[in-house]
Amino acid sequence: MNRSFLLLSLLAAPLLATASPNLLLITVDDMNRDSVGAYGCPIEGITPNIDRLAAQGIRFDRGFVNVAICQPCRAVLMTGRYPQTNGAAGFERISPDVPSLPEALKSAGYYNGLIGKEIHVVPSRHHAFDRIRPEGTLGHGRDAKKYAEAVRTMIAEAGDRPFFIMANTHDPHRPFAGSAAEKWRPRPKVTRTITADEAVVPGFLPDIPPVRKELAEYFTSVHRADEVVGAILRELDTADVADNTLVLFLSDHGMPLPFAKTNCYLASNITPWIMRWPGHIQAGSSDAKHFVSGIDVAPTFLDAAGVPNLEGADGLSILPTIDGKEQAGRDRVFTFHQKPFSGKRLPMRAVNDGEFLYIWNGWADGKTEFRNESMSGLTFQAMKNSGDPAIRARAGFYLHRCREELYQIRNDPDCLHNLLGGTNGTWKPRASGMTKMLWHWMKDVGDPELKNFEAQVDLALD
Repeated sequence: MNRSFLLLSLLAAPLLATASPNLLLITVDDMNRDSVGAYGCPIEGITPNIDRLAAQGIRFDRGFVNVAICQPCRAVLMTGRYPQTNGAAGFERISPDVPSLPEALKSAGYYNGLIGKEIHVVPSRHHAFDRIRPEGTLGHGRDAKKYAEAVRTMIAEAGDRPFFIMANTHDPHRPFAGSAAEKWRPRPKVTRTITADEAVVPGFLPDIPPVRKELAEYFTSVHRADEVVGAILRELDTADVADNTLVLFLSDHGMPLPFAKTNCYLASNITPWIMRWPGHIQAGSSDAKHFVSGIDVAPTFLDAAGVPNLEGADGLSILPTIDGKEQAGRDRVFTFHQKPFSGKRLPMRAVNDGEFLYIWNGWADGKTEFRNESMSGLTFQAMKNSGDPAIRARAGFYLHRCREELYQIRNDPDCLHNLLGGTNGTWKPRASGMTKMLWHWMKDVGDPELKNFEAQVDLALD
């Protein structure tokens, strides 16, 4: 071998090894974790592309979003901060003084592209993106071919620069595929229609015909979302950049049905969380130990890019956990809700330690009724009007709740049996320990509901 060529190769090797990776964040809208085949959905072939991604990377079994509403969830992803510290408790812009992921990457020389959900992704920071493809140019955020074309364009425009692309599908958000509402706003045709018999009814909903009908439409939308994910990932292969691209896939929260989206139940916040990074992440691996959540997304991408974490970030990079290192705080997750799209104040805070989930409903007074988008459509009306008194009672509980809820989620993941709902005080000590955790967190993040929490909950602080 030519000695000069060998010398040049040796000199170039460290540069190649430390080259900034491309970053791809794919989100689906309103998809339950257990709607994904890799997370146990029994509908055969429902998410083949997402399942393939999981087989090529790592699947986190304790992946969460910190707030189960679209815009505030994405504000957390883009800032590494809880809603209390980034200013976006609901459908607001993040505070002007809060730094964001796309701005930090732009300063580091990245090309930034945003595809779909553009009004919900740091809307005050659109200047940080080199190109934005809005929902209206993407078949209402559901056309796989148009997503592929958008990714292809952005990779080409990036040229020699590393890229950060955030691609957001609008499925399986309402209107569901084949629903009456969708007929008024046509979406791309589906390649597979899930039947009511095929649909899987989660344990937190009743198995009755109207619910099955709506879930069939939802799962049809899940499959269409998976096709968009597949189209995006194939563009990486076509451009020969997959091996140098860190991919993170997640849902912004649970399905848009009662006891999931816009709440703090397990189904509200637990999300499919899959990462692929060839040469850095072992294919087919999984992590059932560490809690990871939305606050960790921006720090993880910045760590991979060799860029310092955002000032004031509440989250940390999860890359050390993949390397087998321990991190403090990965034994629990805190979740938040303040107000839905209507803007009505409905504060909820929760802590999950893997065994128990404690929820504080600061709005529950026996009179106030809960209202959110998940109550539209067939399911809630069917529950409310059911001839079965147990189903009607379940709908009534959803409307009014109670001040405190405690669930042993290891045995009751559907959160059906509130351990604080009766006169039995057996679980009070456990609840007391979790209220302490929640109080310390609320105090640390300057939660505006802290005084209300202190006034409403029996706190035995040391």
